Amino acid sequence: MSNKNNDDGKKSSEHEQSREQGWLSESIDRKGFLKRTRRLGSFVIGGGIIGSLWPLACSNSKATNAPVPHTPSKTEGYPFQLGVASGDPLPDGVVLWTRLAPEPLTIGGGMESEPREVQWEIAEDDSFNNIVKSGTAIAKSQWAHSVHIEVEGLQPNREYYYRFKAGSEVSPVGRTKTTPAANEMVSQLNFAFASCQNYASGYYTAYDHMINEDLDVVFFLGDYIYEGDGQGHIGRGHIPKKTIHSLADFRIRHAQYKSDPSLQAAHAAFPWVVTMDDHEVKNNWAGINESADPQNEAAFQDLKARAFKAYYEHMPLRMPAKPGADIETQLYRRFIYGNLAQFNVLDTRQFRTDFACGTSHSANCAERLDPARTMLGDEQEQWLFNELQESSAVWDILPQQVFMGQMDRKEGPGESYSMDKWDGYTASRNRLFEAVKEHEVSNFVVLTGDIHRNFVSDLLEDFSDPQSPVLGTELVGTSISSAGDGADITASGKKYLAENPWIKFVNRQRGYVRCQVTPEQLKADFRVMPYVEKKGAPIKTRASFVVENGTPGAKRV
Repeated sequence: MSNKNNDDGKKSSEHEQSREQGWLSESIDRKGFLKRTRRLGSFVIGGGIIGSLWPLACSNSKATNAPVPHTPSKTEGYPFQLGVASGDPLPDGVVLWTRLAPEPLTIGGGMESEPREVQWEIAEDDSFNNIVKSGTAIAKSQWAHSVHIEVEGLQPNREYYYRFKAGSEVSPVGRTKTTPAANEMVSQLNFAFASCQNYASGYYTAYDHMINEDLDVVFFLGDYIYEGDGQGHIGRGHIPKKTIHSLADFRIRHAQYKSDPSLQAAHAAFPWVVTMDDHEVKNNWAGINESADPQNEAAFQDLKARAFKAYYEHMPLRMPAKPGADIETQLYRRFIYGNLAQFNVLDTRQFRTDFACGTSHSANCAERLDPARTMLGDEQEQWLFNELQESSAVWDILPQQVFMGQMDRKEGPGESYSMDKWDGYTASRNRLFEAVKEHEVSNFVVLTGDIHRNFVSDLLEDFSDPQSPVLGTELVGTSISSAGDGADITASGKKYLAENPWIKFVNRQRGYVRCQVTPEQLKADFRVMPYVEKKGAPIKTRASFVVENGTPGAKRV
């Protein structure tokens, strides 16, 4: 991935020496900063002037052990209502994001149509005494006054702190981290992955706990927003109160999600790598073949263009993800963490062929076995195979959206598979598994979202033979809030275990998966909560699994 400035920001200039423009009234150490920004999400907001450019800001509350983040008071007209975020880290840079929106749940976000200058700074310390990069970006109305700063010239494997300023107002402070150098010997990597955060279904308590984790990066695997009209029963109904269609609708829905203080805190605490699934556009959409009716297909292409635009406007993504005249957005990409791990992030929604058997639901038909069917599209598939071939990392990890392993959903005789998952695209799965074998990918781990359950599953060379060689491991993370409170094990979970012997674990509570990677092993902790339909749920590790270097398949510990 190239690391260059985009047309939303001017090229940054490096400071020859640090500026003593103190942003905090007194210096605080890193532990104190993280205690404020991670545990509470109590961001600092501009006040009186101190120093040459940036105003004084301070925390609104003292840190406590309360799991629910504190919401800072925001003056009327404050433009940073949606917080800040960073993402797509590289060894020498990262993307910094914010959006000016003093009235985020209105059309236009409360902004005039004129462009606005936004200043930004990134520093080695949370007090901003050692600023290493700064610059000015232009927030334009045609991109919802969002800015995407592709910072260059940073040091690898280094923590940084960043902030923005618009007029006299200063944003919350965010923390980010670059990836190690490509040839660096990395002894440990900590990350989490999450997905599916239906706003109306539950509170984002999982993020209140996630910000206490020691993480290098967070992977979000899709369904960042939900496009439907669901109002739920907990007082967090969707705005607008309808299935969204217009660009203004999508912008308001993204802003509603981004306005959640728990989600803001998680974005400010870690760099994120995001990819979309279906609900960012339309439930269970499939590639470009949404409808056989040309008129309906044209309408869907227009819907997709609006959805992609709003998605880019609200995510810390690089220029290749910025949709253009051809509508497509580039979401499959690679991230390398030294010699330890290579992440090939996939897009399993945008380039797939339409559903087999005429449905996205459970079925079984010969069409699903058609070798011409594709989950990834020819270009992405070849890119992935090349990345697997050229990888020199100990671990090859695929963050992606839908269940990859085979899962028979029918109890007793006969079989039934979800046509929305890789079971509906078996030729694509077979080609991928052949590439894993051909390129001798010994530590192949797949990260999956979508299904609102935790799963651990072996990926077999031949699912028709439960004794066939294990090629890799699939770790499936449950939802942040989608489907409400959930349960530990359900009747359907027991059925999945009984019908699919390669599946080792099923759980239907809410939360995220925390992973620790070393040269010797990858450990996954399934972090779950008893409820999300009210605030303040505790969290625990429901189960832990380990994949050992050179031994495909997960073992429970």
